Amino acid sequence: MRYLTETHLKGFERYKYNSIDTSFLSVYVMHPFWNVCVKYVPMWMAPNILTFVGFLMTVVNFILIAYYDWNFDAANDKEVGNTVPGWVWTVAAINILIYYNLDGMDGKQARRTGTSGPLGELFDHGLDSYSAALIPIYIFSLFGTVDLPPLRMFFVIWNVFLNFYFTHVEKYNTGVMFLPWGYDFTMWGVSIMLFLATLVGPEIYRTSFYGFTIANMFEIGLIGSGILSSHPFIIRNIYLSYKNKTGKMRPMMEMLRPFFAFLWLFVITTIWSFYSRNNVIEKEPRILWILYGTIFSNIACRLIVAQMSDTRCDGFNILMWPLAATVGVCCFPWYKQVFDMDLTEQGERWLVQGLTIFVTLAHWHYGYGVVTEMCNHFNIHCFKIKKQPVNAVQELAEINLTAPPEPVEEV
Repeated sequence: MRYLTETHLKGFERYKYNSIDTSFLSVYVMHPFWNVCVKYVPMWMAPNILTFVGFLMTVVNFILIAYYDWNFDAANDKEVGNTVPGWVWTVAAINILIYYNLDGMDGKQARRTGTSGPLGELFDHGLDSYSAALIPIYIFSLFGTVDLPPLRMFFVIWNVFLNFYFTHVEKYNTGVMFLPWGYDFTMWGVSIMLFLATLVGPEIYRTSFYGFTIANMFEIGLIGSGILSSHPFIIRNIYLSYKNKTGKMRPMMEMLRPFFAFLWLFVITTIWSFYSRNNVIEKEPRILWILYGTIFSNIACRLIVAQMSDTRCDGFNILMWPLAATVGVCCFPWYKQVFDMDLTEQGERWLVQGLTIFVTLAHWHYGYGVVTEMCNHFNIHCFKIKKQPVNAVQELAEINLTAPPEPVEEV
């Protein structure tokens, strides 16, 4: 089964990365730091190894915190305090910083080794789309389900999805990746929150002021960061690309097409959250977030493929068919009238777990297939650098040492 057409592959051949980074934290602090750090990375190490190791740090965090707090209730009892061991928060904070810094260094390693190409960007942003679902889940364990009920967690996650996806919709229409300010501050903010949970104690996140909780501040800050530092600028950049005729100049419906699959997913998951026969969002929130995040990542990856190959993006995602069918079964309102029985809580749990396994395997197969097809087409290896002649390596090293640093993120 092939996922990429000849049109996709031809588009990847023509692709040139174009980005603009105006974040002062990124340009004046992090990029100079990464320029120094990347010099200590062995020249034989493929950039995608850095990307993948960074992603694995977010997976380790998810597994570690889930082991101690599967149902997000470890912080619920104020008298007992958060039952997650203090060292877990420190490990999670360090892993987030490792992920963030490797994500900033992988592109520099690609330029340094002469292996820059579309596969690196696709691999990087594709894994980032998965991390967009994993990282907010860590924070939920600091608040518990008392201060941040699962239904509000649901909308927090969707806010993160929107912030990530909107950036790639912008690139789909403008051809330029305008790197969002919020990303760098979010990574540092999450790490600091996790470090404070060790130094001061996670109980600080259960405090409230006249009924206004830290969880409320977290929600408002997250939503506000998108509204103030991202969404207006994205809309403005798309508008200017049409006004100045510098973008893709797609018709209106084609410009909005990336949102179709995204909105379908939001509508279907919202129906499940509100109309589940057994209130499954309260029973299996962690599994649901993985399910929603996996389908979102698949939608985002397909958009990234379309934008990089300059092809038409999907208006509907195939993984939403089994999702819609499952939601239909779990929200059907006339079980007793039609079947003289009701859907049991355990039955709905099994449906959620089974669908999550199926969707995860399908998404992994898609990712593996796309990467393999690109490697075969460009005659490269994903995690291995082909040996170059000694003279070529020396020449490349001299060029990179004398080249001025670029205030943009390479991939």
